[in-house]
Amino acid sequence: MPATPRPGARKVLLTGGAGYIGTHIACALSATSRRSVCIDNYHNSSPRALERVARIAPGAVEGYECDVRDATRVGEILAAQELDSVVHLAGLKAVGESVAKPRLYHDNNVGGTATLLAALQSTRARRFVFSSSCTVYGSGARMPVDESSPVQPINPYGESKLAVERMLADLVRRDPSWRIAILRYFNPVGAHESGAIGEDPRGVPNNLMPYICQTAAGRRDELSIFGGDYATADGTAVRDYIHVMDLAEGHVAALDVLERSPDGTLLTVNLGTGRGHSVLDVVKTFERVNGVRVPYRVTDRRPGDAPVCYANAALAKTSLGWSVRRGIEEMCRDAWRWQSANPDGY
Repeated sequence: MPATPRPGARKVLLTGGAGYIGTHIACALSATSRRSVCIDNYHNSSPRALERVARIAPGAVEGYECDVRDATRVGEILAAQELDSVVHLAGLKAVGESVAKPRLYHDNNVGGTATLLAALQSTRARRFVFSSSCTVYGSGARMPVDESSPVQPINPYGESKLAVERMLADLVRRDPSWRIAILRYFNPVGAHESGAIGEDPRGVPNNLMPYICQTAAGRRDELSIFGGDYATADGTAVRDYIHVMDLAEGHVAALDVLERSPDGTLLTVNLGTGRGHSVLDVVKTFERVNGVRVPYRVTDRRPGDAPVCYANAALAKTSLGWSVRRGIEEMCRDAWRWQSANPDGY
């Protein structure tokens, strides 16, 4: 999907760029005169999502169908581009699936990153932002969790993210020409304010908000809430939900900081709100702000899920100059705007 180049636009390689988070980052990058070169294998995304981005921000994105593990194809794409930096999102991300298929998650998430880094050696791009996860902390950390907390993932998904973090730290030690930011996401929800792009998972959603939205839209009979016996106020799991556009803007802030930083920089930063909401909190807020009903049923816990996880986000403010601007009500409104305008997704 070629795009009309913008004069003077800096190019960012955006792996997994057609996915939920990637499309929102592409929009945020376009506001800073950056152009996204997206590669995606469309395993859990659609090329139509990039077409929507192009409507929101004409000329901001060009897309290539490519698996990040395909060294030959990745090399061909990189050779044809003059890249400024990289935002690496490509990877599998379902905790439950990772428990069932740990080798797949290691091959895709860790092996794919190794392939990408090898291919980047032949380019001048040495600024690299990595999509990590709060799952690296596990369930034993004191809340709110900060970046100095012990990393003890309790599922293969979190283990794969931590393995990549260690790979990147080793890379900076061996080759200080790199500048790397590791961003540990909490729970992205919501959608672009236009309603043109949003979260559209294939099959039964693994994440809470699209499950809520699809149930409210009638695509699902009821929402399954996994676990009602946690040691929380209402028995349901507590998470730090962050608006996807706040998250996207955090990536832009990280790239800005890396551009000003000396070679050999390695930053590890939480991206979260600093506040936890239970699953039932989110369901009730969604119903209230959107005036819709979400039938639900409490079921057994999922393997690999932590009972409580929310961020200490102070370092993001001091190191990146970034903090969230959108609250849980806006997350719920924007998610429903996307779903109600696109009841069947892309």
